[in-house]
Amino acid sequence: MAKLTNFSPLFLLLFLCARSSAAGNYNVLTFGAKPGSGDAAGAFLKAWSAACSSSAPSTIYVPTGNFLVSQARFDGPCRSPSIKFSIDGTLVAPSEYTGSSGASGHWIAFSNVDGVSISGGRLDGRGALLWACKSAGRSCPAGASSLTFTSSKNIAVDGLTSIDSKLFHIVILQCQNVRLRNVNIHASGSSPNTDGIHVQMSTDVDVVRANIRTGDDCISVGPGSAHLWIERVSCGPGHGISIGSLGRGQGLHEESVRNVTVKTVQFSGTQNGVRIKTWGSNIPGHVRQVVFQDVLMRNVQNPIIIDQNYCPENRGCPGHNSAIKIDQVQYLNIRGTSATPVAVKFDCSRRNPCSGIRLQGIKLSYQSRQAQSSCKFANGVASGLIAPPSCL
Repeated sequence: MAKLTNFSPLFLLLFLCARSSAAGNYNVLTFGAKPGSGDAAGAFLKAWSAACSSSAPSTIYVPTGNFLVSQARFDGPCRSPSIKFSIDGTLVAPSEYTGSSGASGHWIAFSNVDGVSISGGRLDGRGALLWACKSAGRSCPAGASSLTFTSSKNIAVDGLTSIDSKLFHIVILQCQNVRLRNVNIHASGSSPNTDGIHVQMSTDVDVVRANIRTGDDCISVGPGSAHLWIERVSCGPGHGISIGSLGRGQGLHEESVRNVTVKTVQFSGTQNGVRIKTWGSNIPGHVRQVVFQDVLMRNVQNPIIIDQNYCPENRGCPGHNSAIKIDQVQYLNIRGTSATPVAVKFDCSRRNPCSGIRLQGIKLSYQSRQAQSSCKFANGVASGLIAPPSCL
């Protein structure tokens, strides 16, 4: 770079910013963001607009510090072939929950983007006030999920930490080819509706190396999800890893869930371990080709459970007889301790019995003695060491 002399500091700053933008690098400070001062949402959106309109691969940089962001929606499609958020700082949500982000259901949201990645960073949802409202039984909004990707593809998130979300921490909705790596998710075990990662209507989603402590499902898989790989996840506290709930809506058919692998995971003090749950409703659908493998349970209330009579508060569940068909589900090498006498529970639908269940290498105990298993309308096979004894 040529030597610059006799120029004001302001000129030098503008010059350097121009060079940075030309190279496809956008620092949010350049667009007016100030750590610890004011709402930075406008600055973040300006940086996004510049990166999105660039013809080159772009990087948006968030330096160290706390940046208050009321709400930010990053919409595509973009001209840039790829946009990376490189985050060293913390994005902080408003503590109140009646503003724009609370009403919309989304705090940081990406829609219709291709090739977006997030590296590092921390999201602080500041959900404690909303949790208290819900716990007190008052009339409260649902809240806002901290990070949402909708109708997007080729997404990567690596090294992100999300704490104290008002609603779900990370939502993947109607997306293709998503990679979540080295994600840390933390919230109180009593925080309501704070699912760690929720995947719905999405295909080819990988979650690898995640540490999740929250008040609801660590990972929840909704309808229309296929080709999911979940590996090396630590869960607890929380409600476990759940497929479902399915069959709650008013439609004529529930989108199927298929080809899901959950491997090398551990649960500590959770409500459930590996769970499939469907509402006792007349809406048909299918869950098939699911593998739960190499799982360690530590004091888990329901280590292995299929619940096809899911009906909280006994509302909206005509007949309590699920029309969702569950088959080809494998449980391989699952070991540890149950916090209740029944460690394996298959409560399947009378109308659509579970079929093709396979148990192999199960060793679950309750208070240093043999646990129990319970089966209703469940068919399958068991091989190798099975404890508690199979009821299939």
